[in-house]
Amino acid sequence: MLSEFRDFIAKGNVMDMAVGIIVGAAFTAIVKSMVSDLINPFIGLFLGGADFTNNFIILSGGEEGVVYTSLEAAREAGAAVFAYGAFIMALINFLIIAWVVFLLVKSVNRIKEQAAKEEEAAEEAPAGPSEIDLLKDIRDSLAKKA
Repeated sequence: MLSEFRDFIAKGNVMDMAVGIIVGAAFTAIVKSMVSDLINPFIGLFLGGADFTNNFIILSGGEEGVVYTSLEAAREAGAAVFAYGAFIMALINFLIIAWVVFLLVKSVNRIKEQAAKEEEAAEEAPAGPSEIDLLKDIRDSLAKKA
């Protein structure tokens, strides 16, 4: 059973999948940082610093008559909240991340296509004289000497 498991792990597909998951997790951290640290501040500039995270409606619970200044404060007080602002921000972040991933995949595909075209062009280029051409040249050169 141990040898079967070792054979399963050693297969290329499993290893490729493991590498893909690890690289994907690292890539996710990079994309999240790019969105939150680089892109969202620019969006905030254009939208007047809009951050919808603290837009919410208290459904029930919490302290009577208290106005909560943030979603976090309302949740800490035990209030049931309808956090539509956090959802809007999550949706905006998703769209930005999806756009960035689309651009990256498009770039990688363009590079792959260019490499494939270069490889195809290298295959189509003549490799030099064929064996038959060389034999004909030898025959002709021997015929001239005779």
